[in-house]
Amino acid sequence: MIDNIRSDVNKYLERIPIPDSPKYLYDPIRYSLRSGGKRFRPVLTHLSGRANNIDSDVLMTLSLAVELLHNFTLVHDDIMDNDTIRHGKKTIHEEWDSSTAILAGDGIYTIAQIILSKISNNTSIVSKYFNQTTLEICEGQALDKEFENDKTITEKMYFDMIDKKTGSLLGASSALPIVYNNGDNELINIYEQFGRHLGRGFQIHDDLLEITADSKVMGKSLGSDIFQGKQTIMVILARENYPDEWAELLNNSDSNELFGAISSFFEEKNIIQETRSISESYFSSSLNYLRQLNKINTDELVQLVHLIKERTY
Repeated sequence: MIDNIRSDVNKYLERIPIPDSPKYLYDPIRYSLRSGGKRFRPVLTHLSGRANNIDSDVLMTLSLAVELLHNFTLVHDDIMDNDTIRHGKKTIHEEWDSSTAILAGDGIYTIAQIILSKISNNTSIVSKYFNQTTLEICEGQALDKEFENDKTITEKMYFDMIDKKTGSLLGASSALPIVYNNGDNELINIYEQFGRHLGRGFQIHDDLLEITADSKVMGKSLGSDIFQGKQTIMVILARENYPDEWAELLNNSDSNELFGAISSFFEEKNIIQETRSISESYFSSSLNYLRQLNKINTDELVQLVHLIKERTY
């Protein structure tokens, strides 16, 4: 079912009418929307809605808006983080330039709003929830940038940041169908917290893959977080538990060998395994929220959690 949903989402993304002119705007938008991706967020929206018997056309509309929002954030994040590869292809700012990428991101977000406006039920409530999520993602990205090279960042501050940057969109992906369906606040909160905890596990696992995976398999540039001074959970654990050794490694390693030295340090100090355990704890807590959904078949959502947890790219 998950593969079928992903395939359908890709087909609908390709059907979004993108004008030919001006090419400066629409060529990179087309490039972004057809560059592939795992589509976890629209899949999550579909599975959440399916569990609550929501119309499939509505779910596709919500899903497309969610995926476009995600693409908008990626285009801008890639500029800010100087990433050059996304989904195995050059990022937009690398293929064109930063000005083009900024405008393309703005266009993608606007298309998301146009698609979302097709919702006929609880339109204003759904739109408000969607836009509040967008602002929270921006807050998370702002914190991520503020935290760069800041050695005072704690684990709690890191978790709060990823909850905004990553957790908020997975939370919204899960809860939007319930918001549309007039779900009560308690039910909306369960779905949102399920998605947020899934998002935390996802982001920590992503940080882990940034160190342990192969860039060709991942389809994006790796190591950029290290060179940007990002305060990932692994960096925080290394800095707090091994302050002298960590400082010495950063100060004395040749720049060409730094990534390898850091990877080895994380492995030797068991930081990779500790990070994996933290990630798994959030995946477990996300499943605990699903267990609160009485009389609702959550088998497909459980399957998605395991798929995200076990991914290698």
